[in-house]
Amino acid sequence: MACLLETPIRMSVLSEVTASSRHYVDRLFDPDPQKVLQGVIDMKNAVIGNNKQKANLIVLGAVPRLLYLLQQETSTTELKTECAVVLGSLAMGTENNVKSLLDCHIIPALLQGLLSPDLKFIEACLRCLRTIFTSPVTPEELLYTDATVIPHLMALLSRSRYTQEYICQIFSHCCKGPDHQTILFNHGAVQNIAHLLTSLSYKVRMQALKCFSVLAFENPQVSMTLVNVLVDGELLPQIFVKMLQRDKPIEMQLTSAKCLTYMCRAGAIRTDDNCIVLKTLPCLVRMCSKERLLEERVEGAETLAYLIEPDVELQRIASITDHLIAMLADYFKYPSSVSAITDIKRLDHDLKHAHELRQAAFKLYASLGANDEDIRKKIIETENMMDRIVTGLSESSVKVRLAAVRCLHSLSRSVQQLRTSFQDHAVWKPLMKVLQNAPDEILVVASSMLCNLLLEFSPSKEPILESGAVELLCGLTQSENPALRVNGIWALMNMAFQAEQKIKADILRSLSTEQLFRLLSDSDLNVLMKTLGLLRNLLSTRPHIDKIMSTHGKQIMQAVTLILEGEHNIEVKEQTLCILANIADGTTAKDLIMTNDDILQKIKYYMGHSHVKLQLAAMFCISNLIWNEEEGSQERQDKLRDMGIVDILHKLSQSPDSNLCDKAKTALQQYLA
Repeated sequence: MACLLETPIRMSVLSEVTASSRHYVDRLFDPDPQKVLQGVIDMKNAVIGNNKQKANLIVLGAVPRLLYLLQQETSTTELKTECAVVLGSLAMGTENNVKSLLDCHIIPALLQGLLSPDLKFIEACLRCLRTIFTSPVTPEELLYTDATVIPHLMALLSRSRYTQEYICQIFSHCCKGPDHQTILFNHGAVQNIAHLLTSLSYKVRMQALKCFSVLAFENPQVSMTLVNVLVDGELLPQIFVKMLQRDKPIEMQLTSAKCLTYMCRAGAIRTDDNCIVLKTLPCLVRMCSKERLLEERVEGAETLAYLIEPDVELQRIASITDHLIAMLADYFKYPSSVSAITDIKRLDHDLKHAHELRQAAFKLYASLGANDEDIRKKIIETENMMDRIVTGLSESSVKVRLAAVRCLHSLSRSVQQLRTSFQDHAVWKPLMKVLQNAPDEILVVASSMLCNLLLEFSPSKEPILESGAVELLCGLTQSENPALRVNGIWALMNMAFQAEQKIKADILRSLSTEQLFRLLSDSDLNVLMKTLGLLRNLLSTRPHIDKIMSTHGKQIMQAVTLILEGEHNIEVKEQTLCILANIADGTTAKDLIMTNDDILQKIKYYMGHSHVKLQLAAMFCISNLIWNEEEGSQERQDKLRDMGIVDILHKLSQSPDSNLCDKAKTALQQYLA
């Protein structure tokens, strides 16, 4: 059955197609094998560089017939090879062509062809497979469906420079994620490909290099292995360093820099190693200069951003290399009206892809400013930087918006900038807009940044509150995404810190006690810790403690009991005891503890715990309950003495921990006063 294009073809077009192309397909069915071969050769010449002819032949059913001839045992090797060449040429057309070929199950047929003893036929099949697998419409998984394929491809690597080039290209395109890396690694990819880096063929060296970059990405196992591989007596990292020298082609420099970057990030090369500091980093900075092509500048900036992201020293070195911070500002002015691009095709391409430059610049600025205050200041002082970021927040490209938010988030770690530039540019306004309707990946970073804007020293806190942030954040706490729940509750925690009673009441009302207790039983530890932090901030200052406990006391005491009884870590229990200590600091709220013998027994238990943090937190509860200057202190002291608390205090006053010892002595003085 013929494989048809997805778009229906009108009858008038079909008759035109039939007239001009039918004879090519008809000749494939000739009973004379010699005429069939000549027909395939003529078809090959007709389709080269002619996308219309390719589409016509696919519509007319050429593909199933070519595949039939390719797989027929009676076909000569020459015919099979010519069929593979034509199929490869058809695959070089549009994505629809590739889809049609895939629908006809071309991949199993070509993989079967690789079992042939004839090298020319094998090379033709591999060339066609390379073209198909490098198409964005081909699922990579098709390479891994049959477990015998990868070992067979490894064995074919030694056959010729063409098998080496095509197989490496197939591997580098089809290696997506740790599962694929593991399969290739376990089948000896490192050993089989390493010696290709010294091949006389530039294309083979280049494809081998690309293979190593995808194998090493975020993979410690592969990266640790690569560090120790010897090729002609030279270690692999040294070979990569030679390949990123200035006299090498840009593509080779960039890919070598990627290999070393990925090995460094995977922990196989130290960040202070000379091959990183003196070779890889300067090479990537060079790629950011305006002399480079758009895609080189994008790749250079994004790889550099990834290299320096976790390391403050590399961030400092990069920031003072070749005026990088100012150089990146050019990424936003591209292409300029006086652009040096005279090639109209290149200009058209760059106009369509200019947003990728902005995305790359935002990413690199985010990494540069991740830790150092001086670097953040330099970035923000770069011409119109804040305006550019604010504009980036509303770009149509999701990737640019995400990169702009990440950049802003990185800069928002600065107390100084939160108080100045962020306020001057009212950054919170576009950020709130982003939070209204965005994909999760943007929401996670934007809400994380909102946490910083809600810190008590941030001038943006007030206007954010007035713009309906409480409802928005409470909504985030109900997300299925744990990162969004954490950020929602974290922002509310920051909002509640030293806040007025009205804000606290708004938070409790919008969140609802039901949701608060759902969060207290959340399976994600970060959510639980931030919820406890929120409760602790809500229950601060006496009038607020008494007010909240008068309306929600029963449920809060219930939640505290559940957590103290549950299987939780030290930090969770410490936070929970600190909440109790805050309740104990209330005027009327104290009674909720004093009338709850179960809670009192738990406080007593934690005073004698083996962990000092928990003993100290329990001590705070006791100190607040027995404080002399407060009404009813005598009755509370008596009740606690009858429970044996004083005996424990005497014991703790002998503690080797000075902090605990001092607190116990201070508490005992309340009894003596």
